[in-house]
Amino acid sequence: MTIENIENPTAETGSVVVSIEAASVNFPDILIVENRYQVSVPTPFTAGSEFAGTVTQVGPDVSWPAVGDRVMGSAFCGAFAEQISVPARQLSPVPKGLDMIHAAAFAVTHRTAYHSLVTIGGLEAGDWVVVLGAAGGVGSAAVDIAVRLGAKVIAAVSSAERAKVCLELGASETIVYTEESLKDRIKEITGAGADLVIDPVGGSYAEQAIRATRWGGRYVCVGFADGEIPRIPMNLILLKGVILRGFEIRTLSDHLPEAVALGDKRIDELVAEGMKPYVSEVFPLSRTPDALTAVRDRSTTGKIVIDTRNEQL
Repeated sequence: MTIENIENPTAETGSVVVSIEAASVNFPDILIVENRYQVSVPTPFTAGSEFAGTVTQVGPDVSWPAVGDRVMGSAFCGAFAEQISVPARQLSPVPKGLDMIHAAAFAVTHRTAYHSLVTIGGLEAGDWVVVLGAAGGVGSAAVDIAVRLGAKVIAAVSSAERAKVCLELGASETIVYTEESLKDRIKEITGAGADLVIDPVGGSYAEQAIRATRWGGRYVCVGFADGEIPRIPMNLILLKGVILRGFEIRTLSDHLPEAVALGDKRIDELVAEGMKPYVSEVFPLSRTPDALTAVRDRSTTGKIVIDTRNEQL
């Protein structure tokens, strides 16, 4: 990756130009840059999928937003830059109580966390919820939201330092799965087993978590940050009556538009009550490759954000 000056974008029909103030790093950004994503992007391209900033141009047929509005949004690529042109429908207002750094880190992870927990996972107050990779971006959001909705959360992490972060977010228990048996500790803590597992990690821990669910428990596959897609023995699903569901945020509103609208309204309410992303580090735009490397190597906690302001080229 290199940082370069390119032509300023323009607002075409139905689109707007946003002056980006902050952009967050999500795991798919790394896969796209390394050409390991489901869709290959021809080079050269500007990476980055989630941002927050101020509208500077509005194209024809756009009724909202207006020039000067504070917005957050997403795009397949283009967010690691000072400006971006996107369809207006891909934007939403920055919620009250969030600055630009936290707004840039909010939408993808918190919508993913909420809908995987509630819309797909059927979370109910009092449930024992296991979150794998609980100190990461989606994981930390899932811990926070589940606690706020009345669940008892077991945060599964790779180190004691990450466990501390999850306890600060309200987790009832933590499991350092590099040092202890994930399956045995879940059963020890819950007794009957977990009601719900949220898994953005994949790899070898997926099967252990499924083995530790109660009869009829739910397991939601959110992603494969581990890099390995797990192969689950189907006799295990049969014997335990486990419900396996997949979650993919890009297409959820196509299939469950009413549930997504209700969920997004509830997310806004949680923000009004004080919820915001856990941002552990902010990088300047010129250090975007370092930020991506840190997330890829899983050496970070929470969300990593790129500050695009005052960059000297």
